[in-house]
Amino acid sequence: MSVHEDLTSVQRCLDDLARSVGRLEQQLGAGLEVRRVRADADHLRESLALLREAAAEPAAPRRPDLLTIPDTPYDKSLWTDSDDEGLGARDRHAP
Repeated sequence: MSVHEDLTSVQRCLDDLARSVGRLEQQLGAGLEVRRVRADADHLRESLALLREAAAEPAAPRRPDLLTIPDTPYDKSLWTDSDDEGLGARDRHAP
């Protein structure tokens, strides 16, 4: 089976489950136990929808574009007003 066929089969099963839970709710009333089963069935439907979205996306993740960093030294003027991390400014003493 393909992924699409499997997802469709699971969707049919979840639809059957929702109908069965509805019948149980009519027979047993809307007690806490039935509400929990209904909530669990709803979560399964939401999870299946997320799976469908994931299956619709391309199979191979796209690699981010690579950034080339040159080997040439940086311009020293970039660092004139900078602080050494944890040490403070060059002309001042740490407290």
